[in-house]
Amino acid sequence: MDVMPLLLLVAGSAAIAAAARRTPVPAPLMLVAAALVISYVPGVPDYTLDPHVVLPLLLPPLLYTAATDSSYLDLRAQVRPVALLSVGYVLFATFAVGWAAYLIVPDLPLTAALVLGAVVAPPDAVAATAVARRVGLPSRITTILQGESLVNDATAITAYRVALAAAIGEGATWAGGIGEFLLAAVGGVGFGLVLMVPIHWLRTHLKEALLQNTLSLLIPFVAYAAAEQVHASGVLAVVTVALYLGHRAWQVDFATRLQEEAVWKMVAFVLESAVFALIGLQLPVILKGLGEYEGGRAAWYAIALFLVVVATRFVWVYPATFLPRLLSSRIREREDEPTWKAPFVIAWAGMRGVVSLAIAFSIPLTVHGGDPFPERNLILFLTFTTVIGTLVVQGLTLPPLIRLLKLPGRDPQAETLAEANAQAQASRAAERRLDELLSDERNALPGPLADRLRSVLERRRNAVWERLGQVNPLTGETFDDTYRRLSREMISAERAVFVKLRDGRYIDDEMLRILLRRLDLEEAAAYREAA
Repeated sequence: MDVMPLLLLVAGSAAIAAAARRTPVPAPLMLVAAALVISYVPGVPDYTLDPHVVLPLLLPPLLYTAATDSSYLDLRAQVRPVALLSVGYVLFATFAVGWAAYLIVPDLPLTAALVLGAVVAPPDAVAATAVARRVGLPSRITTILQGESLVNDATAITAYRVALAAAIGEGATWAGGIGEFLLAAVGGVGFGLVLMVPIHWLRTHLKEALLQNTLSLLIPFVAYAAAEQVHASGVLAVVTVALYLGHRAWQVDFATRLQEEAVWKMVAFVLESAVFALIGLQLPVILKGLGEYEGGRAAWYAIALFLVVVATRFVWVYPATFLPRLLSSRIREREDEPTWKAPFVIAWAGMRGVVSLAIAFSIPLTVHGGDPFPERNLILFLTFTTVIGTLVVQGLTLPPLIRLLKLPGRDPQAETLAEANAQAQASRAAERRLDELLSDERNALPGPLADRLRSVLERRRNAVWERLGQVNPLTGETFDDTYRRLSREMISAERAVFVKLRDGRYIDDEMLRILLRRLDLEEAAAYREAA
């Protein structure tokens, strides 16, 4: 097996993504644009997207890292808009775009058009997360977009399977389609619920950070493969497990968290970069199969379908935003009155990505009877142009659109106040715990070391502490060991308060991660191995 093309893909995409960080252009857009150009450079290998690689090998880790970085509590608070987008919108877009494609493209059967509709229906998790992170969307909008993109792939893949069964002559019915959707949804979530508790138990009981992180790398693949074996949704299984583990990440050893964060940042960077590069590299592969459409008709079909995809999202998002308020007094009492601006941004942020292309490439070459799948090459082309169009047009215009609409972002002063309040409460808890521990003679420390423990609460520093050779006659511990143990008890007390404040919604998960990382770094410094 020639590994050089793979090495070139990883190294080249990483280099372009790194260069994009020095420009105002989002990395996904620069990667796609550069790959489009590079795809026609002589000697560049053909990179055909293999759905048997993308869906089981690339999608699970990307979903896992996106879900663990999301907030379970925030997603639960936004469950209605997330469900309306991830399920309702995807099904609506499947039918609306499919019907429009049936009317626009002559000789395209309705069943094949619905296959196309299902393929381009789901906005992409990688694209949404990457762009939202770069442009600094308000937290509620970011939560909705991330939640939608985490779940909608499951809806789209199920809709695609049903439409494909009808297109190739397997006699799909409405009842069968609903049953398959329920099996995928309930089965996927069920697998996630079954796996998440034992996996978390194993993570908290493994004693070595290296073993824990090896397990962490295996989790998304195990969850995805286990669910898919029984035709349940591997996507929902991965997301369910990841949300649970992310919500309880504070219970894992600090060394694991620090190492895990570095490992998954690297994995996400490499995979995201390679995925967007792969999108651009598909152009020559797709154009080769167009044949009779090379005269320009395909370009008009692509423009028309792109406009339909964009319009369809607006047609769904605005009623989904305002109708529930009109129909429910409880929603009106509980939620603030939305303006037209936030739904506009949500509608415009529906970028498509590699999942759509991977699903399109999985369309079989023939139907029952051996006849070619109707207009398969055109469907691939229209999927590709829709993905490129949404990434480039919507991705490039989203940042100036947000600035133009002047959407209120995060309030730095309020966040700083919340952080200060949380830190004050945690410090008081740590001081109380320290006083309790020092009142026991088994924890006796020289005055300077006890003062140093208290000073840590006032000024967070990462310091190198000398190991002391003195031994406590009651415990046999060195004073350095006692100091480290008491420091750990104080940090545990602070950590418990931070988690309690997060669970009480006084701080959000992003603030919790910042505060926990500070404690993790301090604990790592206090418990470093002796040289």
